[in-house]
Amino acid sequence: MTDPTPRKDTAMALPSTRWPDLAELQRTHPMCDAVIDEIDGRRIRIGDDWLIDFASCNYLGFDLEPEIQAAIAPAVRRWGTHPSWSRLLGSPRLYVDVEDRLTELLHAPDVLALPTITLIHDAVVPALAAGGTVFVEARGHRSLYDAAKAATTTGATLQRFRAEDLDGLRTALARAAAPRLVCLDGVNSMTGNLPDLADIAAVCARYDATCYVDDAHGFGVIGERQPGETSPYGMRGNSVLRHLDVGYDHVILVGGCSKAYSSLLAFLALPTPVKEHLKIAAAPYLYSGPSPTASLATVLAGLDVNERRGDALRADLYRRTARVLDTVRTLGLVTPNRSGLPVIELPIGAAGIAEVGQFLYDRGIYVTLAPYPLVPRDEVGVRIQVTAANTDAEIDTLNAVLIELADRFKLPREQA
Repeated sequence: MTDPTPRKDTAMALPSTRWPDLAELQRTHPMCDAVIDEIDGRRIRIGDDWLIDFASCNYLGFDLEPEIQAAIAPAVRRWGTHPSWSRLLGSPRLYVDVEDRLTELLHAPDVLALPTITLIHDAVVPALAAGGTVFVEARGHRSLYDAAKAATTTGATLQRFRAEDLDGLRTALARAAAPRLVCLDGVNSMTGNLPDLADIAAVCARYDATCYVDDAHGFGVIGERQPGETSPYGMRGNSVLRHLDVGYDHVILVGGCSKAYSSLLAFLALPTPVKEHLKIAAAPYLYSGPSPTASLATVLAGLDVNERRGDALRADLYRRTARVLDTVRTLGLVTPNRSGLPVIELPIGAAGIAEVGQFLYDRGIYVTLAPYPLVPRDEVGVRIQVTAANTDAEIDTLNAVLIELADRFKLPREQA
């Protein structure tokens, strides 16, 4: 029987987007919001199209390591697929093992592991800055800024600063209400560059501020300097702090395993009293479900592989990244990358990002699109990420396409 009652349109009324260019890319571009149907090493299939993946952040290739994959099944048989408690209620021994291993690797006073860096920022920045002042570096990751904005709802004041302007930071800290929290990236997620972290940490210590470092793209890739190191990335991949020989005085390091270690887990390296405080002040410890058993198992297996073969993998990663950067510099293309790390941004100038992205897609190269507002308007471009799992033949293909790209779109060149 037909219902005679007229039906109204039940579609939700949505506000107009603040960023129409990004919305258009999300809606129409094959390299935005894509569904990956299959992978084969660092090749991916989208529908019928096979492309070489230079958007992966699995820097060490641990996502493809058979030894790490094999660690999942025994852990799941022992612990189940997922712990059923928030960490405040109880943690499987796997969590404690991970924290102990990371404490040793990082030379840290203590470690607290939680599911993701974004969850950590959202909970910890407001908890540490409540009623005081939180400073966010001008190029800091958006997740840092969003967490700092959240801190203002509990009484904190938000200020921006530039890492290169130490005098400005000193002046601002001297006037700021306590507690003072200074937030910045360890390795910038777009430029691949490192800040003068030792100097910033010293300024923070002078003004009794906490230097809060997001090392999402550094942990696992760069580490302590040693004689006989296999690459300029250093050894052991134990973070930007160890790479720059910065201690933990007035410093909290936030790192993630979702990139180099290819596992859903993140952590804070911090003093034990702060760890104990966050156990009752940080929502992800109090309420959130923990990382799945498989992720905890792959972190532990990844730490084993890192100890045995990590430096050889980082040597391969450095060599392949250097080949791409050599091509970029031979072409005279502008890139902010001065570190040699495997994050290579190419601003595209007047070229349209949709057109540049389509050109790369059509030639079988998959990259990260960086439109406004994800980056400033004058830095709109593409981000290339190299991993140890990319082959030399794939680097050859990328370099050949970059030569064609630079000529076709007249990309910005360095001034002679």
